[in-house]
Amino acid sequence: MFRNYLLVAFRNLFRNRISSLVNIIGLAIGMAAFVLIIQYVRFELSYDNFHEKQDVIYRVQQDRFNQGEITTRWAAGCSAVGQALYENFDEVENFTRFQKMDGVMTRGEKKFREEEIYLADTSFFDIFSFKILEGDGYNSLENPLTMMLSESTARKYFGDEDPVGKSMQFNGGLELEVTGVFEDAPRNSHLKPDILASWETLVRFNGPEVNTAWQWDAYFNYIQLRPVTDYKAFEAKLPPFVEEQTGESLARFGDGMEFHLQPLRSIHLHSDFMFEAEPGGNARSVYALIVVAVFLVVIAWVNFINMSGARSLERAREVGMRKVTGAFRSQLIIQFLFESVLINLMAIVVAVVLVALFHPSFNLLTGEQLDYSLGSNAGFWAIVLLMFIVGAFLSGIYPALFLSSFKPTTVFQGVSELKVGGLGMRRILVIFQFATSLLLIAGTLAVYMQISFMQNSDLGVDIKNVLVLEGPSVNDSTYSETFSAFKKELLRNPDIEKVSASIAVPGRQPKWNAGGIRRLSDGEDKSNQYRILGFDYDFVDFYGLEVIEGRNFSRDYGQNSSTVLFNEAAIQLMGFEDNTSAMNVPIFFWGDTFNIVGVLKNYHQEGMHKAFEPLIFRFFEDANGFYSLKLNPRKTSEAIAFSEDQWQRFFPLNPFEYFFLEDYYNEQYKNEVQFEKVFGVFAFLAILIACLGLFGLSSYTTLQRTREIGLRKVLGSSSGNAVLLLLRYFTIQVLIAVPIGLGLGYYVMHNWLQNFSYRVAIGWWFFLLPLIMVILITLITVSSQVIKTANVNPADSLRHE
Repeated sequence: MFRNYLLVAFRNLFRNRISSLVNIIGLAIGMAAFVLIIQYVRFELSYDNFHEKQDVIYRVQQDRFNQGEITTRWAAGCSAVGQALYENFDEVENFTRFQKMDGVMTRGEKKFREEEIYLADTSFFDIFSFKILEGDGYNSLENPLTMMLSESTARKYFGDEDPVGKSMQFNGGLELEVTGVFEDAPRNSHLKPDILASWETLVRFNGPEVNTAWQWDAYFNYIQLRPVTDYKAFEAKLPPFVEEQTGESLARFGDGMEFHLQPLRSIHLHSDFMFEAEPGGNARSVYALIVVAVFLVVIAWVNFINMSGARSLERAREVGMRKVTGAFRSQLIIQFLFESVLINLMAIVVAVVLVALFHPSFNLLTGEQLDYSLGSNAGFWAIVLLMFIVGAFLSGIYPALFLSSFKPTTVFQGVSELKVGGLGMRRILVIFQFATSLLLIAGTLAVYMQISFMQNSDLGVDIKNVLVLEGPSVNDSTYSETFSAFKKELLRNPDIEKVSASIAVPGRQPKWNAGGIRRLSDGEDKSNQYRILGFDYDFVDFYGLEVIEGRNFSRDYGQNSSTVLFNEAAIQLMGFEDNTSAMNVPIFFWGDTFNIVGVLKNYHQEGMHKAFEPLIFRFFEDANGFYSLKLNPRKTSEAIAFSEDQWQRFFPLNPFEYFFLEDYYNEQYKNEVQFEKVFGVFAFLAILIACLGLFGLSSYTTLQRTREIGLRKVLGSSSGNAVLLLLRYFTIQVLIAVPIGLGLGYYVMHNWLQNFSYRVAIGWWFFLLPLIMVILITLITVSSQVIKTANVNPADSLRHE
């Protein structure tokens, strides 16, 4: 019996080569794309799953309020909260905290700027499951001026030499002893420390108050709850506890503070707060890709079902004859399911080959080195096997039930397709394909338009042709004179037009966040929080910022260090009626008094995701955070080489590191750009698969209507009318799909755009362009078959069976 099933299946495959090839190619592309996307999704969803205590670890996320309005949402909060919760609540089994910083580490001639330095307490390795290779978590971080290195960091500075017991310098002065080595953090970890210095080092320099301070922010706190604890119920206990601990102090300044518990596994995809340990992923993008992956493989299965349904008339006689000769319906169902299994099996083999060929390109597209190794990746094969089983059944069961239901007594009188709500099942499935294509095209178009809008909008700040040097961390008392000489040497080069020093540059939120700022005439309860950015005389002119009231910092005026500039958002937050009324008003800033001497027009310090933040600008003539250089775009490489030579001359103890500001600024859109590329590629593949099915279906549809066209032409109809008749069949289905696909697309993309403070408006292009594209795709796909049939001699058409 099996041999007969196999023979009949292969006979039908070879008899209908075109439809079989269309089915196999379409299924293979859909399956390959599904596997690629799902492996990426699995990786994104796997973040922090290697920690043994992952289910009971929570990050304490902090919100700060002023005058009842939320002003700052921190991933890293005050230093006291973790310890306070541990000491006062039985639900908290353990806690750890750390502060993240950067600086230059030096050993001999080797010097590197390290961005991932954590000052962590002794319970860090009790909470997190980072593997220790040398030393132990508690003793290695127990004493001041000690640190542990990641495996790759130890190799970078020490090669094959054992680093334990040896010392390194931090920022040219502080000597830190290496007391252990830990394994590099996995790629799917939201924490990736390269150096773990002891918390006691921080205590030595900041004092023991760092353990109990409720007003010192930028400290990460993680707690381990007991397994039976409902974290939401525990979170509800925090507001009265915070009020008890620091409510009086907060009320004095009109401040507020709230804490929320973030499950460890949710941080990567569901967190975008100030001071994140690293940029996170985007849950909406991941879920959108899951939908696209499902659409891809479903469209391929729909093709198979449609093609099988379209061939029903051809196979009706076969079914009738087999039933007359004694075949049972169950045997026919098995036969048709067997054919589905065979086609899906061939498709899955081709899909595996496609994955092997194209996964390097997909990794490049996503920016992740995902594992598609065929021999050892159990997850890969599990996805493939599941897809094969589900696909073979779903794509085969409808044709099997439909074809096996034909009755021998009526089979030679013609067979109609299954009706659902007055529409043929085949038409419903074609409408689904068109609606999906419209949805994907409209979605891709909306994402592209939003990203183009963000990248091409006027930022209010000039970031073109700007090279930014990371400022020197290793300095001494002569820094001011050294920087002045360095700047003069740079400006001697005609390829370097301007130079400015600042503590931050456009493209990121300034790290300096200051509260308690108010007008000198106001009470403490009128205080508020602002972002602070310090720069020299040249910064405003360098970046093309517009002074709309008052003046810039200037050498023509004395006392620049006791003056500040505000942006428009800061003026509004402080409650001034207009910019003019703010001029020369004294403000209280951490015990000092400053006068407002100018107002800068709002500009996008950060990307278009966020609204304008209230910024206060301080004067620092010799800031050492960043040096901005405006370059001649035709002599960029020469200017960089010259800058490096001067850097080695003036700052030899610091590594020369730089970036182009335009690239740095656009990194904020990395997730969106990456999503656009991935979404666009797979939307194209989905449309391609739909086109393959449409091509095969149009072949059978025109074939079935050959005699009708011949009769029409005999009665006087032209070939053009025959073409229009056949095209109308598909055009009607496109028009039915329009409100479904574009309606759903509008709902989805409208919600997606709400993530951006500044966004493109959905206009006529969203509805008209996808419709035009789908109609053109339909015409191009089916026209060759339609025209060919319409031009057949009527005498030949009438002889067609």
